[in-house]
Amino acid sequence: MITYPSTHGVFEDTLREVCQVTHDHGGQVYLDGANMNALVGLVKPGEVGSDVSHLNLHKTFAIPHGGGGPGMGPIGVKAHLAPYLPGHPESGGEGTVSAAPYGSASILLISWAYCLMMGGSGLTQATKVAILNANYIAARLRGAYDVLFAGNRGRVAHECILDTRPFAEHGVTVDDLAKRLVDNGFHAPTMSWPVAGTLMVEPTESEPKAEIDRFVTALLAIREEIRAVERGEIKAEESPLRHAPHTVEDLVADWTRAYSREQGCFPPGAFRVDKYWPPVGRVDNAYGDRNLVCVCPPLESYAEAAE
Repeated sequence: MITYPSTHGVFEDTLREVCQVTHDHGGQVYLDGANMNALVGLVKPGEVGSDVSHLNLHKTFAIPHGGGGPGMGPIGVKAHLAPYLPGHPESGGEGTVSAAPYGSASILLISWAYCLMMGGSGLTQATKVAILNANYIAARLRGAYDVLFAGNRGRVAHECILDTRPFAEHGVTVDDLAKRLVDNGFHAPTMSWPVAGTLMVEPTESEPKAEIDRFVTALLAIREEIRAVERGEIKAEESPLRHAPHTVEDLVADWTRAYSREQGCFPPGAFRVDKYWPPVGRVDNAYGDRNLVCVCPPLESYAEAAE
């Protein structure tokens, strides 16, 4: 199985060679469709040597992540594998190459409508913009963050991995960056996957340039806060990075922190009007994930209420 572009956000230039070597030794190649939003309209999986490929509906065809994927989406095969496709259990499989008799196809209507509205040229443009957005972010952040992987031309595919591991030397973790992005009104990108301690940024084609610029502004401002820690101007545990995200309660409560309310609650990437305020501040993620914490009232209170 091959993921193309790779999970590291790179178009490998040896894909055809790898497929040919596999075929020369009697193997078959399955092309993972997880990154199809960097291929639609530009690359046909069969033409690069793939024998089987699924098309993820999420991220590429307008379905939320978790609402589509290999379990709910078309799987394409070359003609020599068609006889081995599962068929209808009663009719013996005749005429059911592209059908799932007992499956739920309702979600497919969204993708079908999306393709009709976009058209072939629109789908191709979406792919190009997804690749452009990722490269734009990587270029804007150059010098502030290291992009972990790139192709032989120095470009990425539809996503880029920002290496935040060097900051750990000064006590700043990838969790700090992720939580600080919340103060800027952004849900953090994929954290610590596929490489632990990194952020994988995958903008897709749907974000306008203004929103991408705001995201870049937020990351550059966070980098400046990290530099302040690196220079010894403030300790990591006293910085806005460690206290993020900041709530309304933080804003109105007594302030004794080593930075201003404005810096903490209104960083450069945040909206001044209609700002997003997280409902809770920093929690111990790992502890909550590994320990069952009951927050229910004691059983006695239910008995008292019943009386």
